[in-house]
Amino acid sequence: MDRLQPPVENYANPKTCFFHVIFKAAALAFYILSALFIDSFVIIFVVTVLLAALDFWVVKNVSGRILVGLRWWNEINEQGESVWKFECLDQESLARMNKKDSWLFWWTLYLTAVAWIFLGIFSLLRFQADYLLVVGVCLSLSIANIVGFTKCRKDAKKQIQQFASQTIASHFSSTIQSAFSVV
Repeated sequence: MDRLQPPVENYANPKTCFFHVIFKAAALAFYILSALFIDSFVIIFVVTVLLAALDFWVVKNVSGRILVGLRWWNEINEQGESVWKFECLDQESLARMNKKDSWLFWWTLYLTAVAWIFLGIFSLLRFQADYLLVVGVCLSLSIANIVGFTKCRKDAKKQIQQFASQTIASHFSSTIQSAFSVV
């Protein structure tokens, strides 16, 4: 083993990573393979959408929180308006997040949506509007997570910048105050 080679970073949360990937893979695999073995559109629709819904729930409520330290949800306020809510870990905890876990989270999130888009195009080319419905539902769930976590990540970056500027400003003002108190 080469001593100059840096140690390989393993997944910090392998079980969470597994479940983050398995429902995505199961929904895609079932949709693709079911056309070969199952003649019932209803079974294909129900099982594929159920797997995609399980994936949506796991990503939104479990793997997003554990793998990247982000969580989002949408509420309706008293005026009947939709309000996005975001949560993220503190800056120290975010800095300690495992890079491999984060990489897996973001890449699978985006690649799943790309796969559903290709399957949608394929359904269009084959003039299968009913299968386009399945793809549309699955793509909608996938895009909802992408939008939610992307907004959450931007909100977290904004919070980090505000924290950094407040820390620098308070440190600067305390340095100036201590300098003038000495004089």
